[in-house]
Amino acid sequence: MPPFVAFAGVLGGLAVVRWAYKTAIRINQELEEIRLSRVAEAAHMGEIRTLKQDPVTGAYRPG
Repeated sequence: MPPFVAFAGVLGGLAVVRWAYKTAIRINQELEEIRLSRVAEAAHMGEIRTLKQDPVTGAYRPG
């Protein structure tokens, strides 16, 4: 009986790892879609400002 319990525990552990992996992949895909949509929306509205070099100081500033 103990080998059966150990085997069942291994199978259960593998199932949990598989579920956690798939969940992590799904969440990362959802977050990436949200991030890309925000960037696309900002680009569409012209809100993305570029940096320009200040000729006096040489520092880059929004402009």
